[in-house]
Amino acid sequence: MVGADDVANLNTLADFCAQRDVGALSRDAVNEAAGGSLDVAILFGGSILAGGDLFARVVMDDLAARFMIVGGQGHSTDVLRAAMRRRMSWDDMPGQAEAMLFDRYLRERYGINADLLEHESTNCGSNVRNALALLTARGVPHRRILIIQDASMQRRIDAGFRLYAPAARIVNFAAHRTPVDLIDGELGFRAPPDGMWPLDRYVSLLMGEIPRLTDDRNGYGPAGRGFIAHVDVPTEVTRAYASLRRTGAGAPRIADQRWADAGA
Repeated sequence: MVGADDVANLNTLADFCAQRDVGALSRDAVNEAAGGSLDVAILFGGSILAGGDLFARVVMDDLAARFMIVGGQGHSTDVLRAAMRRRMSWDDMPGQAEAMLFDRYLRERYGINADLLEHESTNCGSNVRNALALLTARGVPHRRILIIQDASMQRRIDAGFRLYAPAARIVNFAAHRTPVDLIDGELGFRAPPDGMWPLDRYVSLLMGEIPRLTDDRNGYGPAGRGFIAHVDVPTEVTRAYASLRRTGAGAPRIADQRWADAGA
């Protein structure tokens, strides 16, 4: 039986993982955080559908010089396809990569498109490496970058950029920040964004991030597998995670080996 403490602990994880460096996506805010005009804004395909709507605003407000969508296939692709099917009534998506789906969504719903698509990556690690490789290959400056990823994975994607592009100025803005609540004695969402994860999946994603971000021999940081830069995990986050494990309110997502070449 879940209780108020479990809700508070899950929201502690959500607040930590869903990193946002600015309060709103305005030109003044992002330019100040980046130390100048943005070279590129990137949407990562691990996001829920609401990330596409957020990215559409970024493009229409012309917040960067170039716009890029990154994502092949991975653990979240089937959920994204299902959300696109419900929203757009598409029935021709088998095999389409996340970047292609989001770009099609932008074109059909908003009449806009991305400048660059990367559709080979399968996890957070290859998301970052492939994005940087494509920007370099196309001669696109990338000193100042806005990155938009799902709430559960934003802090990890930031740590990936800090490892592979340490000289870049990164501005984080998680695609959503969705709290959980206790509704009739059960965990639930009061106002879920479009395409929101099923509750149990969201919980497993949030919980899966904490051992990955913890910089010890079992984590993804320099002291462990070396997939990301060091992340300081606050004591309150570590305590919240430990409490959730004790109460059985959730369990961490296990890496799917189909997509786990690095940083899954």
